[in-house]
Amino acid sequence: MKLIRLVMAMCLGLSGLAMAETAQETAVKKLLEPRLGAHVKVDSISKTPYGGLYEVRVGSDIIYTDEKAQYLFVGNVIDSQSGTNYTRSRTDELNRIKFSELPFDSAVKMVKGNGKRVIAVFEDPNCGYCKRLRKTLAGMDNITVYTFMYNILSEDSAVKSKNIWCSPDRNKAWDEWMVNGKAAPVAAANCSTPNEKIYALGQKLRINGTPAIFFADGSRIPGAVDAQGLEAKFASLSTVKAH
Repeated sequence: MKLIRLVMAMCLGLSGLAMAETAQETAVKKLLEPRLGAHVKVDSISKTPYGGLYEVRVGSDIIYTDEKAQYLFVGNVIDSQSGTNYTRSRTDELNRIKFSELPFDSAVKMVKGNGKRVIAVFEDPNCGYCKRLRKTLAGMDNITVYTFMYNILSEDSAVKSKNIWCSPDRNKAWDEWMVNGKAAPVAAANCSTPNEKIYALGQKLRINGTPAIFFADGSRIPGAVDAQGLEAKFASLSTVKAH
């Protein structure tokens, strides 16, 4: 009986500690949120195992504060011994998606070689960096690219996307525009597109700029990447699978 009472007391003590930590995080949030301004919403606050800092998540961004919410720390937390970038690792974790759940039927599909290396890219037809990326992808082999036309840059982005989507050969029309600067013919008024659906998806995934590249493991790279960077990323994914 004494042993049972002891175990119960230990469980209650641990439960109380967890509740106290949660209450402390809530207290930090209440202190900090008003100081960040009315338009900034703190999604979560959690105590980190390093330096007594609290991780503050605002959308896809991470900043840090102290237990009194007196100071803000903006930047990367890096382990000076191992070189591990804790902020980057945490950001990657938060931004990871379920790749298989993307609506691939609403994307323009390009396959080169055996197509085994698969990526999904959110691009705006008026994005210069997207055009640079498309030229890079055109020079790579053994790759499948799903392009989601994500219209966020200009008023006519949706019009250009519609014209490309409604073309007989969408992939060719996208290449003609992005690589060669040749616009697709004007689409019929009754041609439907996934424009609104993809825009809503991009907002849900917190895509704030184009291009945004997603890999089969759910990780992402924001912005244009050269062929060497893409090859290095694919190699890292192969290493993970091998382990």
